[in-house]
Amino acid sequence: MNIAIIGTGNIGAGLARVFGRTKHGVVVADRDGGQAAADKLKAEGVSVQASDVATAIKSAETVILATPYGASATIAAEADLNSKIVVDLSNPVTEDFSALQLGHTTSAAEEIARLAPGAKVVKAFNTVFAQHYAGDLKIGGAPIQTFVASDDAEAKATVTTLATDAGFEVRDSGGLSNARYLEPLGYMNIQFGYMLGQGAGIAPKWVG
Repeated sequence: MNIAIIGTGNIGAGLARVFGRTKHGVVVADRDGGQAAADKLKAEGVSVQASDVATAIKSAETVILATPYGASATIAAEADLNSKIVVDLSNPVTEDFSALQLGHTTSAAEEIARLAPGAKVVKAFNTVFAQHYAGDLKIGGAPIQTFVASDDAEAKATVTTLATDAGFEVRDSGGLSNARYLEPLGYMNIQFGYMLGQGAGIAPKWVG
């Protein structure tokens, strides 16, 4: 599987680190061509390539939007994502992190799907802090869960395989409209971690 990770901040670089250690091909891209991030990852022994955003998307089967919601929406509106699996991991928080911009009747993932109607949009990884990507994706010896939602069964199965290969425990979270509940879960994780002082070593877990 050829994966393009758009965005090379802490989360984008972290995802590149875990996927770059699997059998999958990984390209990192940002508005500066992704080279700085690729060089840093290669120095850690991670196999990745650098690219501009348009070329990375064109050559990928799966595109991970590791950018804030506003930037992801812009990419969805402007890029050619037709027939691509597009993974949205954003939590559409306000600038001061006091609330979500969207909720109840729609979600970031659904808005991205609306802006890119030819894409197969999947919600995943939005409840995982970037710090976990530097470790073994485990807490107390148990794999961290990621919640995967999509209206496209094949795309969901592909992302489930990618996440499992990386070391996650995957919970099938139904259709894409369930991103309306996963995004508040991601926001609550932020609240627990940063506003309520529990730190970034936590992650939500569905037991049973």
